[in-house]
Amino acid sequence: MSAVSSREGNERDAGVVEEICGYLTEQPTRSFFLFAGAGSGKTRTLVEVLRRLTGVTPHEAGGRVARGLRLTGRSIRVVTYTKNAVAVISARLGDNDLVSVSTIHSFCWELIEGFNDDIREALIAVTKAKLEKERAEAAAKAKGISEKDLADFAELEGDIEAYHLTPSFRYHPDKNLYGAGAIQHTHVLNVTAWLLLNKPTLRRILQDRHPIVLIDESQDTMKSVLDALMVLSEPSGTGLTLGLLGDHRQRIYTDGHADLPTLVPVGWAKPELQMNHRSQRRIVDLINRIWEAKVEGRTQPANGVVQQPRTERDKGTVRIFVGRSTLDGHEKAKWEGWCAEQMAEAAQAGDWRKASYQLLALEHKLVATRGSFLDVYLAMDLLDPNASAPSGSGENKGPSAARLLLEELTNLALCVRPDGTVNEYAATELLRRSGSLEGLPVDVQLRGERTQRMQGAIAEFAKAVSSPDSTVGDVLSPILAAELFEVDPRLGDAFADKSPPPPVPIPRKATETKEARIRRGWCALFAAPWQELGKYHRYLAGGSELATHQIVKGSEFLHVMVVMDDSQAGSNQISYDKLFGAKALSPNDLKNIQNGKETTIDRSLRLLYVTCSRARESLALVLWSEAPEEALKKIRAAGWFEAHEIQEISAA
Repeated sequence: MSAVSSREGNERDAGVVEEICGYLTEQPTRSFFLFAGAGSGKTRTLVEVLRRLTGVTPHEAGGRVARGLRLTGRSIRVVTYTKNAVAVISARLGDNDLVSVSTIHSFCWELIEGFNDDIREALIAVTKAKLEKERAEAAAKAKGISEKDLADFAELEGDIEAYHLTPSFRYHPDKNLYGAGAIQHTHVLNVTAWLLLNKPTLRRILQDRHPIVLIDESQDTMKSVLDALMVLSEPSGTGLTLGLLGDHRQRIYTDGHADLPTLVPVGWAKPELQMNHRSQRRIVDLINRIWEAKVEGRTQPANGVVQQPRTERDKGTVRIFVGRSTLDGHEKAKWEGWCAEQMAEAAQAGDWRKASYQLLALEHKLVATRGSFLDVYLAMDLLDPNASAPSGSGENKGPSAARLLLEELTNLALCVRPDGTVNEYAATELLRRSGSLEGLPVDVQLRGERTQRMQGAIAEFAKAVSSPDSTVGDVLSPILAAELFEVDPRLGDAFADKSPPPPVPIPRKATETKEARIRRGWCALFAAPWQELGKYHRYLAGGSELATHQIVKGSEFLHVMVVMDDSQAGSNQISYDKLFGAKALSPNDLKNIQNGKETTIDRSLRLLYVTCSRARESLALVLWSEAPEEALKKIRAAGWFEAHEIQEISAA
């Protein structure tokens, strides 16, 4: 329990900054886990601690730490989950050469970059371990090893062979690189964890550079990296002090530890932030009730701080609407509009009528349907399922092979005025920045011909983007014909291939090759409406009023509508119908309960907690249920909502 928990009102967390400074300045220093719930001011607390430890804010003990860091050429390392979080922390901290702030991926790559022999050794070791595990799991199955298992084994064996033959490795956080030597985010993290545990040199490099490492969103930090750092930080005073900041109630990725607070080593400090500065009291009360709920199928403990709202935030509006999931997507969207009307009335907030609220949905497909960019999203998902949607880390920019469409052509379309004319100055500036003007011929006549060809292509492009009936292929055609931009060979070859798309595989009966899947994706993308691409790009960039539950961690919005629809979930990892009691637990759920493992209920409860805690003023939950009558009955009995806050969608 925090030493300052006896404080009351809005100042109950006032002493946490000084408390943490004490752990990092005492001798020996003390590692800690800061429990920081939704809207608790975690970033402000982190920045204030850093300002004291680096001499920005006068602090006697912190000043000694700052002088020691400067004399030895070392710095405090802050590791967070997204680039946006890096930008926020860096901006609040200002110019400070004693603090290095980065994403977890950049931090890990900085440690291992250039150690190609060690990276190769680690990749082979990690992949062999994965192969052995998968072989053991497949052999233990009742049906034995399947053809798919054998194919998976062969793919891993191929990876191992490729690593043996790769002389060097590269990674870039902004691009999905491909080809020999390109390693992905997960590889970087796993390799770093393995090397920290198996290579003393890397441990010394880390300790020599950063004696203090502070990890934000630690509940979602990959287990292997977090475990390795925790090993290095023990015993206290041996070269690395670790500070973990997070809230296990907001864990939404399976990479993180299921219940991090129980894994914190004995002797670590455990300060707490009890306040919720974000939400109105009614919303804070709801998220407290959600977390404390005794729901059938729950195995995770209900440990954690009960949050307190600010004294002046004593209002807030919450409603839950329940309808039948068999309605089609258009009907659901219409009724969600009706729910927004009810919220406008209940909250006395016109933003609900103007659709100025954030809609959160479980699946990207559901968001794409509501946002009218389904065709483009499905095509991008075929091209690269790992890059087709926004990610919580903020790294995804869409499939790398389609960057021409998502960057240059999207930006060029902004140079086309509503009347179809081109802003020539803006278009020329774009061509200059992209390098398209660098290769113009020196010969005056040839230069004129090339310029005329480029202008003609832009005019055709403008005509195509101005037509509501144009496809992506229609818009792309003049650009490729005039070679206006540098084109990824994968895109160019796919557009030149006029063969029909491969047939869609029959579910669970046919295995589709990667090449066939990608070819279907290109064909679908070229045939998709161009107008969808702009909406998809805005969604990918995080500028849409629609988002999935998984990518809004750390975000907040005035008004939130959470759409819960298992029929569009795409997997059995989450089930709101089970959580709200409208659907029975599965045999696998019961088995997990018996073995004390994480269940569908655990995952669904956490995700509901995260989404509800995004709202500042008002919150609408819309449940599309297989059995709405049963769901309503269980919701009324649960006590999460007052009677007037529960509404049935009558068309169900």
